[in-house]
Amino acid sequence: MSVDEQVLSYPIPNDAALDPPAEWAELRARCPVAHVTLPSGDRATLLTRYEDVKQVLADPRFTRQLNAPDAARLSADGGGVFSSEMATIIPDSGEEHQRWRRLVGKWFTAKRMNAMRPAMIRIAEDLIDDMVKRGAPGDLRAGLGFPLPVYVICDMLGVPAADRDRFSYWSDTLLNLTRYGKAEIEAAQAEFFQYMSDLVAGKRADPGDDLLSELITAGGPEDGGLSDIQILVTGMALLVAGHETTANMIGKLVSMLLADRSRWERLLADPSLIRTTVEESLRFDANSGFGLPRYLNAETEVSGAVLPRGTTVVCSMAAANRDETAFENAGEMDLTRSPNPHLAFGSGAHSCLGQALARTELQVVLEVLLRRLPTLELAVPVEELERVEGLAVGGLREVPVRW
Repeated sequence: MSVDEQVLSYPIPNDAALDPPAEWAELRARCPVAHVTLPSGDRATLLTRYEDVKQVLADPRFTRQLNAPDAARLSADGGGVFSSEMATIIPDSGEEHQRWRRLVGKWFTAKRMNAMRPAMIRIAEDLIDDMVKRGAPGDLRAGLGFPLPVYVICDMLGVPAADRDRFSYWSDTLLNLTRYGKAEIEAAQAEFFQYMSDLVAGKRADPGDDLLSELITAGGPEDGGLSDIQILVTGMALLVAGHETTANMIGKLVSMLLADRSRWERLLADPSLIRTTVEESLRFDANSGFGLPRYLNAETEVSGAVLPRGTTVVCSMAAANRDETAFENAGEMDLTRSPNPHLAFGSGAHSCLGQALARTELQVVLEVLLRRLPTLELAVPVEELERVEGLAVGGLREVPVRW
């Protein structure tokens, strides 16, 4: 049965750690607006073409209001980062959204990231030292990919180093699709919420040089700042967004380069390709997780299909990034590709606030690894790499390497 006659399960099952599911190319060619069934059993509409995904991400009629009564639930238990009350506390559109982005975005400019670069390099050096001490083979995800972004975002938010490790579990429960039950998710979210409340209260009493303190100092909504609950939720959202996605991407980036080791050799010979390599790995990533869900608050048309009000649309940026009409030789990883207008960070007013941070972290990791561990290689065949399952983000369970 062809893709246009059946309702696919989404996320589309796929065993290959780094390759896209075969259905993507078929969907783009024959069924760009497809009906899918989510883990909750609810129906949604999946978009896989570059132009369609870009159009929807820029269209204000496609909102983040996934807790609307007729919105599709992503997981059977509801909750999760896309449809929790948290998602509604950060303003979704209009002047309020612009103000939120201005206040928070000041911390994520390319200029500020450059200033943080030496600290990131030190963190990467220390983590690699520890990996080398423990000896090969090692797990690059656990040893470097995971801790580096957590340490960086915790430093930015002013979270004490001793508390860093608690966040990965809280973060996982917020990104749940099928891994955790309702009671477990609610308990973890309550703990996370309490932790952030205490942290914000502590900073109000004794501000430091960090993002949360600066948001508090900016005053409340009447002064052009954020309310207490908005500051608290912003902190939670940045911790989740700022560690999970980049932690996974570090593992995938290195795996893609080592899966065909001529790519790694090429970078060793010419480290000036690091910047374009990072962009290409973001485009080429076939294991980026769920994609971006959007709720439609007015009837509209995409690719000739009429979508009624109340439709939940899932934008697969990863499928769109493999669209041959947008990228020449889209199925090839080209380390020199430029320009590279991939959609890994979304597009339009809601494009990823932390993209300069993610780019800097990925560049730093690559730079330090090439210098410190030039003989790096995968310690298992690529076929044995396993995907992270049951969460809204894509990644590899571990990245076994030797050097």
